[in-house]
Amino acid sequence: MNRLDRNARLLAVSFAAMAGMVDAIGFLASGGFFLSFMSGNSTRLSVGLVDAAPYVGMVAALLTSFVTGVVAGSLIGRKNMLSPSRRQAFILIIISLLLFAAPLIANFGFLLIGLCFAAFCMGLENTLFEREGSVSFGLTYMTGALVKIGQGLATMISGGPRLEWVPYLLLWLGLIIGAAVGALMFGIFGYNSLWLPAAYAGIFALVLLAPHNRFGG
Repeated sequence: MNRLDRNARLLAVSFAAMAGMVDAIGFLASGGFFLSFMSGNSTRLSVGLVDAAPYVGMVAALLTSFVTGVVAGSLIGRKNMLSPSRRQAFILIIISLLLFAAPLIANFGFLLIGLCFAAFCMGLENTLFEREGSVSFGLTYMTGALVKIGQGLATMISGGPRLEWVPYLLLWLGLIIGAAVGALMFGIFGYNSLWLPAAYAGIFALVLLAPHNRFGG
């Protein structure tokens, strides 16, 4: 995160906010499961297996969809010369289309498939800042960001650089604010609230595709 320039950091915070929206909407629509926080789903899977709970299949499907999204996102641009911003734009277009389709599918009675579409998108999103086959930092899970905040504060207290932790704080706040917006929207529009992050992803795709855009990947 600290290696990014100012514009790219703004982009990362915006993407974290989008992830927060999607996760909050999915959490409320599914009755307590996550579309991006797969550590929580992994714990729910283990507890469900021990208890022989009926939701095990749903959690397994969400986990599989998320990992499949990561695989797909990592493959995009790997074999050609797409610039980082073009690659990000292509991924965001896919996210936008799938998030738009997810509520339509759910409205026809296939909620789990719609949730899996959204979980796939969250896997895709985590590859937006991939470097040489490795994800630079997570956009949909904040444990790593909170660790960086703690380490940065310790560095500051011990006399080192004073602001290294701030970009990670902004990333975390982006997710929190996005989740609050998603929860508010869900209370009004239900699962159709996913059209907001769908539009959000589409707008950023257009920004990244614009000639001479100033956002770095």
